[in-house]
Amino acid sequence: MTRIGVMLPRDLPVNEVLDYARRADELGFDELWVVEDLGFRGGIAQAGAVLAATSRIVVGIGILPAGARNAAFAAMELGTLAQLFPGRLIAGIGHGMPDWMRQVGAWPRSPLTLLEEYTVAVRTLLRGEPGPAAGRYVQVEGVVIGEHPDVVPPVVLGVRGPKSIALAGRVSDGVLLAEPAAPPYVEASIEHLGSKSLEVITYDAAVVGPDGRAARDLARPGLAWIGEPDWAPHLAPLPFADDLARHRQASSSPDDFAATMPDEWVGELALAGTADEVRARIAARHSAGATSVVMIPAESDRLGALDRLARVVRS
Repeated sequence: MTRIGVMLPRDLPVNEVLDYARRADELGFDELWVVEDLGFRGGIAQAGAVLAATSRIVVGIGILPAGARNAAFAAMELGTLAQLFPGRLIAGIGHGMPDWMRQVGAWPRSPLTLLEEYTVAVRTLLRGEPGPAAGRYVQVEGVVIGEHPDVVPPVVLGVRGPKSIALAGRVSDGVLLAEPAAPPYVEASIEHLGSKSLEVITYDAAVVGPDGRAARDLARPGLAWIGEPDWAPHLAPLPFADDLARHRQASSSPDDFAATMPDEWVGELALAGTADEVRARIAARHSAGATSVVMIPAESDRLGALDRLARVVRS
């Protein structure tokens, strides 16, 4: 079944967090995703709070950096949430942003090796099985978590490139694709994943309004950095990838790059427009193989934006 989710903005004022979560639940979104970015709020703490404040919505954590927590203790935290709120948790794990991880001394020599060992360990422990043999980075051999959940939460990998996505296909329940996740990138990622039966969750900047072009203009700031090297896997499958690269080189700054991008490109790279336009963009991502499309509110009025985004859910 295809799903539509929404992100809880990382910088939402703390006094609005639970109201936002409750409103997303009331509006009918299938999922609410919390993020763990360095210098903002912890992913597990947020997930616990919003799960307790809501009654139905599934909460995703996207993502927990593998280098930030011991695998056994991460499994304990996730298992506790899954016990308390069965069937309402999706756990995202990833490399973490390299600069942030280096800043805290947690970037490994082999990120792929760490992520593989960590994912296998966490999933094994969540099933209540003894931890796997010690690896290069993860050493939880023989550890058993007796308080394991009856409903084991899916563990997906928040990764970008072909090698990491292929790893997700081998050792996890699927992949979480950061923005922009246009249909060509979704299709290419599924090829690297090697399976059409796994979770494919996408993030995209989103604005819904009565004037499609005005809504897309509001989404432009969320696209300012996509020309940087980290975003190459997202852009390479696009039919206008070469033109976009030339536009990036000719732009004086990331803001200029986003502000002068053709409206058609914004329409492909974001979920922005009228409710019917955005509904069609979401359907295109689902048709490309996404199991869940997560909308990132791109307006400053987050609660108001949430109501506008929900128009695509209430259809």
